[in-house]
Amino acid sequence: MVVNLARTTSASIELLTQVFQSIDGQSCPRFYNFHLHTVNSDGRLQPNILMEQAISIGLKGLAITDHHGTGGYQVACAWLEDWKWNNPDASIPHLWTGVEINANLLDIEVHILAYGFELENSSMKPYLQKKITTGRDYQAANVIAAIHDAGGLAVLAHPVRYRRSHFDLIPAAAEYSIDGVEAFYAYNNPNPWKPSPVETEEVQLLAEEYGLYNTCGTDTHGLNILQRL
Repeated sequence: MVVNLARTTSASIELLTQVFQSIDGQSCPRFYNFHLHTVNSDGRLQPNILMEQAISIGLKGLAITDHHGTGGYQVACAWLEDWKWNNPDASIPHLWTGVEINANLLDIEVHILAYGFELENSSMKPYLQKKITTGRDYQAANVIAAIHDAGGLAVLAHPVRYRRSHFDLIPAAAEYSIDGVEAFYAYNNPNPWKPSPVETEEVQLLAEEYGLYNTCGTDTHGLNILQRL
């Protein structure tokens, strides 16, 4: 069977866009999760265990967003293909490509999440070397442009965690055509996981003002995808 990769990627991004338009305070962590780490960067979960958890809780869709690399995603993707083969009638979560990239925005370091990009696209190569980039590649405008060149969507991760106010950072990121902001985020690592109410509301209002998608994720670094740590 010949697969049209361009068409597949386009359909995947169309679905991702629809999902981002529907994200609300109830979406994460039991329906969608767009911020997850594995042992391939600074997380503690093996990719296959992460996928087993995603299936067991009934996630509809997710992205593994290791820092500057997609090794965890690729292992998870291969595992999921095998699982689908052995469980043909089961409900399968949609696994999008993902990566978390350090970048300079307004002279501070921020993290930009990339989703749904073409894995082999040359624009993404500088950001998949398991290390932080430098020079032009480190500038937020160029990171966002590279993600778009690779057919993906760019999202500002946890906008209220930086040394500069989200009231400055989100407009600046919007000026560089970022697609969304991680609006639903638990800044104090509560158990059970739930988005921080004040920060979420402020980010949502800014997202509405600048026409950005709201996304959600647990930013899991530990052994349970329902928690951050």
